Amino acid sequence: MLRVTYELEPVEAADTLALIESVGRADGPEHARGRVVAVDGNRAVLEFPETNWGADVSLLVSSLLAGEWTDSSAFDRCRLVAVEWPSGLPGPAFAAPETVQVGAIVKPSLGLSPAQVAEVAAQLAAGGADLVKDDELLGDPDWCPLEERVQAVAAVGVRYAANVTGPTESLLERAQRAVQLGAGALMVNAFAQGLDSVRALRAAEFGVPIFAHKAGAALWTRQPAFGVAPTVLAEVTRLCGADFVQVGSFSGTVSESADDVRGQIDACHRPLHSASRSIAVIGGGVGPQNAAAQLDAARTTSGVMLLLGSAAYEHGDPEGAVRATVEAARRYSLRPKNELEIA
Repeated sequence: MLRVTYELEPVEAADTLALIESVGRADGPEHARGRVVAVDGNRAVLEFPETNWGADVSLLVSSLLAGEWTDSSAFDRCRLVAVEWPSGLPGPAFAAPETVQVGAIVKPSLGLSPAQVAEVAAQLAAGGADLVKDDELLGDPDWCPLEERVQAVAAVGVRYAANVTGPTESLLERAQRAVQLGAGALMVNAFAQGLDSVRALRAAEFGVPIFAHKAGAALWTRQPAFGVAPTVLAEVTRLCGADFVQVGSFSGTVSESADDVRGQIDACHRPLHSASRSIAVIGGGVGPQNAAAQLDAARTTSGVMLLLGSAAYEHGDPEGAVRATVEAARRYSLRPKNELEIA
């Protein structure tokens, strides 16, 4: 059985929710019917036969995460807050290391030529970035084609996550070509392209890690009345095969609360079937001035990445900004273990 928990108002409508997400009618077949198994306050726990959807990501989304219940007038509130996921989802190909990594985004987001992207990437890597990645807005434009961009960055020896988001029918072809030309990782806008794109890239076994960008996830998580808890999205993104999962930050520039961010970090790391840990990417207003504070708030120095965006360019020295962040993370990680526990 697949067990899920919703925050629901009125909670008396839980049986309606179970029907909407399974057979659709009260006279539907028993073997496929969803059932309410517990109610506690405004929380309802539902069970569904695992055979209804198995590990089909698109159908799990269509039923449990973003199904017809979102349109129903039967609910004043309906928010998915916990899922006991089915087996069969692959999880990451590369286990998260027991260290803090530092990543950086090539900026400006748009307008640079392939040679200019490579120049910026080289500066970020010279500062010590473990990963340099595209912005989510950069795809395969005429003025900066994906293949030319990857070749240019690969030529300067940078571990580069190329954004392969784009037309669905050519997603795997773009990804394969990017890896052939030297991309050290692949990035996809998971919630714009569709979560199953992460699983498809993972199944293709291109031999490089997958970075799942969370553009659009806030449309699911930010509304407290209808949607999905951030931890649930972090879990399913990891299980689909993302080696890097964005979890927001503690800088105040993103909508997630500190508890939400920590919950997502935990979702990247805690045991989930046999899935390896994902690297929890802390990004959004992160820079050298607050790197230690981010790790302090995260309460871990294992399996996390500090991701610099615009903060790396504030003083016109992206290499120096990355280097300062790397040093701040190193100093923080070397603190005595009892100090980390107190923090």
